Amino acid sequence: MYAQLMLTLAKDDPELAGLVKKEENRLETTLNLIAAENHSPQSILEVMGSVFNTKTIEGYPGNRFHAGCINADKVENLAIERGRSLFKAEHVNVQPHSGTSANLAVYFSVLKTGDRILSMSLPHGGHLSHGHSASITSKCFDFSHYKVNPETELIDYDQVRQMAHCLKPRMIVAGASSYPRLIDYEKISVIAKEVSAFFLSDMAHLAGLVAANLIPSPVPYSDFVTFTCYKTMMGGRGGVILCKKKFGKKIDSAVFPGCQGTSAVNLMAAKALIFKLAREDKFVRAQKNTLENARVMARLLMEKGYHVISDGTDNHQVLIDLTNKGISGRPAESVLESIGIILNRNVVPKDENASGKVSGIRLGSAAVSARGMGDVQMRKIVDLMDMALMNLTNKVVINQAKERVLALCREFPVNGMGSILK
Repeated sequence: MYAQLMLTLAKDDPELAGLVKKEENRLETTLNLIAAENHSPQSILEVMGSVFNTKTIEGYPGNRFHAGCINADKVENLAIERGRSLFKAEHVNVQPHSGTSANLAVYFSVLKTGDRILSMSLPHGGHLSHGHSASITSKCFDFSHYKVNPETELIDYDQVRQMAHCLKPRMIVAGASSYPRLIDYEKISVIAKEVSAFFLSDMAHLAGLVAANLIPSPVPYSDFVTFTCYKTMMGGRGGVILCKKKFGKKIDSAVFPGCQGTSAVNLMAAKALIFKLAREDKFVRAQKNTLENARVMARLLMEKGYHVISDGTDNHQVLIDLTNKGISGRPAESVLESIGIILNRNVVPKDENASGKVSGIRLGSAAVSARGMGDVQMRKIVDLMDMALMNLTNKVVINQAKERVLALCREFPVNGMGSILK
């Protein structure tokens, strides 16, 4: 089906079809270490490109504002039922367009504009939608931010408690976009109860690991849980909200008509599909491989003298402060991209008081794990990263590294993912 769609595209718009082919080639010939990306199974791409793109579905199953929703209703109900079962949630909403949309809906479901929210600082690991000054969330609510301990680089739960009792927030947010350790959801839940605050856990990066039961789930401890399906979850685009049953109607109203109009049925179908695939042994093996590969990379990087934030990882992320290597994040990202290793420059805790400064890089192990790579390949990847970072201007060495990356990519093709949900 997907191949047939590409044939049609090539006929209708050769220029655009050419860009699709170039992107396919880029993915095949580079190593993707971006923590917010993954390789999805072919069936996900197919359902996202299906006729369900056509349907407009304002409202919820059985109560739509348009006719002709009989199949769309079944798709949404299927996604809801599978999501509820997979994550052991009381209520599920699968309509959010993104993780940020999901977070906005949670905020507006139980808070008033201007209410105080306590969340994690962005340079310390948080997310834009957790009240960063550049985000619309900070213009709607009064955010304060907790940080990691400067010595351990772990969340300072004593600080969270102290700030919560001092500020009396209406909501506390747990979750991060660049925090490589586990979060103690139970501890933050207790703090939230102490100050009568709602508790939201954003597990956008961690949903696949949680679905595979490899790391603790925030669901039992949280009033609300949000996540996206395209990171460790390995699915399509879009967000999901899990919540206690008592908040179900408020959440549904906040999503529609509160924060968005019609939802994308094709993306809800992709959510239903990945929730099914997440039950399979192949998915669990992929998540185990993701965890192990991240740990291996963290250990090897530390052996080479890199400052790995918090001295390791408990999830798919490895965050590196490059200061002791005399490099900053932007040139590191650039030289690694030039050899075919794709990752992103990232702020680290020390950057919080230096506007525009980015001293780190963030690695994610999910996409290379999806290609079937393991310990041996992680060692090769770390060696190639170090080779490039320590020879920024040496074109001979850079070209040698690029050739080795390409050889590794050819050995583990994306389109031949034998280990992953195929």
